[in-house]
Amino acid sequence: MADAWRLIIRAHGGPEVIEREDFQTGDPGPGEILIAHEAIGLNFIDTYVRSGLYPSPLPAALGAEAAGTVIAVGPGVTGIAPGDRVAHALGAHGSYATHRLMPANRVLKLPDAISCETAAATLLKGMTAAFLAEDCGRMESGQAALVHAAAGGVGSILVPWLASLGVTVIAHSGSEEKAALARAAGAAHSLTGPYEALAEQVRGLTDGEGVHVVFDGVGKASWDASLASLRIRGLLATYGNASGPVPPIDVLSLSRGGSLFVTRPTLYDYAREDADLQRLGARLFDQIAKGVVKADINQRFALADAADAHRALEARQTTGSTVLIP
Repeated sequence: MADAWRLIIRAHGGPEVIEREDFQTGDPGPGEILIAHEAIGLNFIDTYVRSGLYPSPLPAALGAEAAGTVIAVGPGVTGIAPGDRVAHALGAHGSYATHRLMPANRVLKLPDAISCETAAATLLKGMTAAFLAEDCGRMESGQAALVHAAAGGVGSILVPWLASLGVTVIAHSGSEEKAALARAAGAAHSLTGPYEALAEQVRGLTDGEGVHVVFDGVGKASWDASLASLRIRGLLATYGNASGPVPPIDVLSLSRGGSLFVTRPTLYDYAREDADLQRLGARLFDQIAKGVVKADINQRFALADAADAHRALEARQTTGSTVLIP
């Protein structure tokens, strides 16, 4: 048992609804471990839970990923011991906390070369990039992809991941500064400008064909541009709602665009089984070891200042990854 505190919401709304709550962790039960967090990841999904876009019973805990050191293990836990460093990114929300009880089978042990900050900055976004690129998009060398918000949390990992597969990456960002970051990360073409002009730019870079896959974490604002940027039988993977949820879909627009495919994938479904989670984590750690994926921690906030971190994220004032430090 440990004295601890966490951040919760008692009502949905803006960052101002986030508040601190002291609690006692309790001892780990069968199959559980108790973790003292050292770094916590900031993700758009945290803002969706806070705002009510993703409805949750109140009061609600916040946070989807964190990393730290195991300080106690419950009965039946094998392969993990006190002193081990672990990270988690799936399960019930609640990582905005100094300590957390977690099922031992849903955490990843960290290799010696990966720090807690690196893990907290990359785990959720990195495993998302892994399944998007290789499992959902099934991208191959010689294909082309459009990545929205290419300098953001997922985008800044997805761009080099795709490039490492031999994919021609067309990045789109909201500013010249962010476009430069995407170019440095491996994008063959890095675009800015209004969504209304994007499809024409993309087709100009692909001999008029369009891309095989669009990876879209923006949502409402980019929807039309994404569909118009696809080649015949192309796939739109819309995995985020940074600008708001996608409006109702006219399925005839998919036939008009050329027998297009649309999916709304989530990491939870692609890592539902313990073995899938471990495989995704191993693939991410391998890409980090190779230098393909970098943490790019460009912002750090104290956990107590999480509301300010949410404001910066929603105002598109962040690049790369952001971590909260307890």
